[in-house]
Amino acid sequence: MTSKSHIFRATTVALLLGTASAAYAAPSPTQTLVDQAAIALTRGDATQAATGYTEALKDTTLPNDRRASILTDRGVAYTRLNQAKLAIDDFNKAAQLFPEYAAVYNNRGNLLLALGLPKEAIKDFERALVLAPGYASAYNNRANAYMKLGQAGDAIRDYSKAIQLMPTNAAPLSGRGRAHLASGRPHAAIRDFSRSVTADSRFASGYRNRAEAKLEVEHFDEAIEDLSRAIAFDAENVEMLILRGNAYMATKNMPSAIKDFTRAIEINPNSNAAFEARGLAHALIDAREEAFADLNRAIELDPRSATAFAYRAFVYKQDTQPDVAMKDIETALKLDDKRAEIYWARAEIEESQGMSDQAVADLRRALGLRPGYRDALDSLQRLGFSVAEPDDAGLDGLGLDKWRVITRAGRYVAVNEDYPRISVPLEMMGDGKPRITDWELKEAPFKGIGILTFDAGSVTTSKGKEETEQVAIIDTQDSKIVAIEPHKQGAKTANWTWEEGKVTIASADGVTDEYNLRVGKDEPRRAASTQTWTRPQRRKPKTLFDLFFN
Repeated sequence: MTSKSHIFRATTVALLLGTASAAYAAPSPTQTLVDQAAIALTRGDATQAATGYTEALKDTTLPNDRRASILTDRGVAYTRLNQAKLAIDDFNKAAQLFPEYAAVYNNRGNLLLALGLPKEAIKDFERALVLAPGYASAYNNRANAYMKLGQAGDAIRDYSKAIQLMPTNAAPLSGRGRAHLASGRPHAAIRDFSRSVTADSRFASGYRNRAEAKLEVEHFDEAIEDLSRAIAFDAENVEMLILRGNAYMATKNMPSAIKDFTRAIEINPNSNAAFEARGLAHALIDAREEAFADLNRAIELDPRSATAFAYRAFVYKQDTQPDVAMKDIETALKLDDKRAEIYWARAEIEESQGMSDQAVADLRRALGLRPGYRDALDSLQRLGFSVAEPDDAGLDGLGLDKWRVITRAGRYVAVNEDYPRISVPLEMMGDGKPRITDWELKEAPFKGIGILTFDAGSVTTSKGKEETEQVAIIDTQDSKIVAIEPHKQGAKTANWTWEEGKVTIASADGVTDEYNLRVGKDEPRRAASTQTWTRPQRRKPKTLFDLFFN
């Protein structure tokens, strides 16, 4: 997930560290060459930079530490030119001349990471951190390496340290957001991505990443807004056009969706993902001929695309060919039986054949694989069923009142029969199981806004083990999870301020967030008022006296 441009964004810090001491040296021909090369590298002219550094290195009077600094800078230039061997040679020579120079290990680690050697890269980043314990870029880059290895927990710890050292830098914030997203915590990811674009309003990948997280939590309009910002910086990005098209499709804006998919195909005529998506969009407006053409082309481009077969099965169902549709479903399941789209498509076919029980089971399986899948939710509601299984009693001791904690696709989810379209992802921040500790429905002017509090596990900090607590803000009338906020960690507790139409939260992790809220639909708007919310004390178990006489 880490692009080369992102990797070497962090290198700039090391580059500055490597040349800082020289900036105060007396002017000389060599220093002039180095300064000009550094300017060229900053401008993006790596060829001129490499040439300048090479000329500077001809100075035979250079001390070892200065020569090592220039070799490191030239190594960065060679890296930008994709001349990996020359870059490695320069970094190795620099390390031999000046073994105490932390920047050379950081930059060499970046190159090793780009070459697909994350374990070797980590060794270099660790060496850099031994030499310079406050080296923020090395923490950020080691976190990138951990992400390559699938060690999201280790990555989060390093990103957090980098954020502590450079809190206004967008890169570690975005990196930690990606780690949260990979760990099944999209709401936590959204918070970090939001901070990254606040730190750098032109950080296109921050908008793109936040949009991906918002798509996962079904905040489609907000995802469209973020993707539009990102596309403004990178108009030819096929992946982002497909993501925005999918978001438009989720909001039933088919013309805009098809326009985005078509543009993606114009840019990359071999994008099977764009043909798949446009095929489904055509199917949903009953343009079957166009849908078949697109999905056949998607399968031609990628014969192992389970999604394309599932979507084509849906079109065959529309074309009243259920037997042919089921053959495509069988093929899709053989290719990948973990795709929610397959079970949704099969449920549509089963429903058309009057097999409602089988359809409901498949829709619930689709939601188990992809919580919040709107098409599956809509189909379940149409059939008159809720998300949760009627015989799912929930996990013992974790629920509260009508709220039950269940597991779905390996994740904890809270469900409540009073809100059949709501599944609350209980995002854990540490070890343990989530336990719901409080549920509060707000009064006017926030009627319909609910606050669900739950234990989120224990985390290891410099102070030892600390218990955490999260709060989910739920719009019960719109069946929407507005946000999930860290309410408590150890002795730190969030402060909540409610005003007309919004809530501001000074969270337990030191970040302040603000959310616009829907005013109760049947409540008049009132003059703005401010109140501070403190989570009520945990409820005591009811005694026999309470049960009989309360």
